[in-house]
Amino acid sequence: MTFWAYVVRCADDSYYTGHTDDLERRVGQHNLGEIPGYTQTRRPVELMWSQEFPSRQEALAAEFQVKDWSRKKKEALFRDDWAAVSAAARKPERAEPVPRYEVSTSSTSTRDERDGGVAAPPPVIVLVRPQLGENIGKAARAMLNFGLVEMRLVSPRDGWPNPSAGPAASGADIVLQNAQVFDSVAAATADCAQVFATTVRKRGVTKPVVTPEQAATEIHAAPGRSAILFGPERSGLETDDVAVARTIITVPINPEFGSLNLAQAVILVAYEWSKGLTAERELSQPSINPIMPPALQEELDGMIGQLDTMLMGAGFFYPPDKIQTTRRTLRTLLTKPGWSSQEIRTMRGVLSSLAGKKPRA
Repeated sequence: MTFWAYVVRCADDSYYTGHTDDLERRVGQHNLGEIPGYTQTRRPVELMWSQEFPSRQEALAAEFQVKDWSRKKKEALFRDDWAAVSAAARKPERAEPVPRYEVSTSSTSTRDERDGGVAAPPPVIVLVRPQLGENIGKAARAMLNFGLVEMRLVSPRDGWPNPSAGPAASGADIVLQNAQVFDSVAAATADCAQVFATTVRKRGVTKPVVTPEQAATEIHAAPGRSAILFGPERSGLETDDVAVARTIITVPINPEFGSLNLAQAVILVAYEWSKGLTAERELSQPSINPIMPPALQEELDGMIGQLDTMLMGAGFFYPPDKIQTTRRTLRTLLTKPGWSSQEIRTMRGVLSSLAGKKPRA
């Protein structure tokens, strides 16, 4: 299956970035106003750029990458002017090596043309002294599932890169390729305005304690980049690591068994962050079919009338003094499901068949 990352230009000359598994249909939906939110009031739209990817995760990562680009850089992309794209790249604000791939690494908030305001960038996931490459890979997979692509590693035990991480990432290679290594928590979080530490134990440090949901709300509301710290698999964050953070994230958990592995902890926090995305950027749910609108009342009445006629002919309503009560009970029963027009047509076809009507040739 093929997926696309794409950019459209809206009628007000702003840009909207997204991803889809059906590019032509999605652009059509934008132009028809079928996608609530930003483009619905800025029609018509024009497709400016698209790129194919073999997986949804890669298309999503590209969407997040391009969305954070400046207007000048996006327009260079539309022209396939790669020299201009490189020249328009934002310079990092810290004296760390520039990553080999550019994926939302800017340390400052970026202007999101879709709402005309300043959008908080996605948080950085910082794994402090991770022990197993497999766990790093699984954490990368959890990140990309919910749209996070920037991973930083503090003194990984077995060094970096780690050959065990790739297979465990199950395709989240873009996260591993861009992972950066630091010698300390302070260096890994130097460009972040908010630092959260995930821990389930009290460590003698008095700081605000929030749930992942509350932390996600703060991250979306903050103007700067946020970092979320996760400790080593065996012991979690040390007291000195927690001391760097401004806020502690604690997951409400079974007091009799409070053990989460690294990837589980990452996915909990990443999921809560993803829930705060705007309607235009929210992650897709490909397994869920759209809910059909309810049928008109006259369609429902027609089906109920058809069934009533059949039941009368079959002598169902008995005794006669209970007819109205029985009919009322049936109507109550049949109005509960919230039938769509298609469901009613199907049901009436069933009733016609039961009544002995000959099937169509």
